[in-house]
Amino acid sequence: MGGLTGWWQARVLERERARVDPRDWAQVRDTLPLLEDLNEEEMRRLADLALLFLRDKRLDPAQGLELTDAMRLAIALQACLPVLELGLDWYRGWYAVIVYPEEFVPEREIMGEDGVVWTEHEAKSGEAWEQGPVILSWADVEAGMARDGYNVVIHELAHKLDMRDGAANGCPPLHAGMSPKVWAETFSAAYEDLCRRVDDDEETPIDPYATESPAEFFAVLSEGFFELPDLVHSEYPAVYEQMRLFYRQDPLARLPAAGGEARSTP
Repeated sequence: MGGLTGWWQARVLERERARVDPRDWAQVRDTLPLLEDLNEEEMRRLADLALLFLRDKRLDPAQGLELTDAMRLAIALQACLPVLELGLDWYRGWYAVIVYPEEFVPEREIMGEDGVVWTEHEAKSGEAWEQGPVILSWADVEAGMARDGYNVVIHELAHKLDMRDGAANGCPPLHAGMSPKVWAETFSAAYEDLCRRVDDDEETPIDPYATESPAEFFAVLSEGFFELPDLVHSEYPAVYEQMRLFYRQDPLARLPAAGGEARSTP
């Protein structure tokens, strides 16, 4: 069965690769410095994951947005980077990415811990629903292409990974050999430290939005882990180590100063 699955996947990939204009790959490559540190083998595997992602998930434009093939590839490549060593099974159970041109304003009722219900009218750049779609603002996807620690695609897909065992709480399902106790202690200490610093009006290199909740802390730190791994490592080295174990990647080791290899075109 494994051989049959491998044969089937190879046929699917062959078909999907043939549908992509090489000019789209080149265009996306030039707009995603996030991928510059991947070596040739990693980039090829990421490209294949992105094609399978686009085959399995619908990318639905909203409010008149025209999604080009290059835009779809850009979203898929960023979405698949967190699961490069985990596999697309980590994204199973949901089927759509909805893309708005700009920030969107969901309108829904929310009940607070005190039982009070109100209607939310807050503009959002992205959202991930438990067992539902990922929603993105294309304007924010474009803004996140600069390698500055902000990446709405990685942020929302990190929430999806966090939700694999239920509601997002800042702790995704951990691999065998990882300690839930160590994870909880490590992330709690870092989260409390960042909250204290933000409460003291300290300008922190980590986005203060990470203090909204442990779930947001995990998502924001995931953005930094892939975009600015040296920053995350310098601020919270123990958190970086836990994320290295979870994602099974070491972006810090890919940096040129660390001897990482330059990537090539898929």
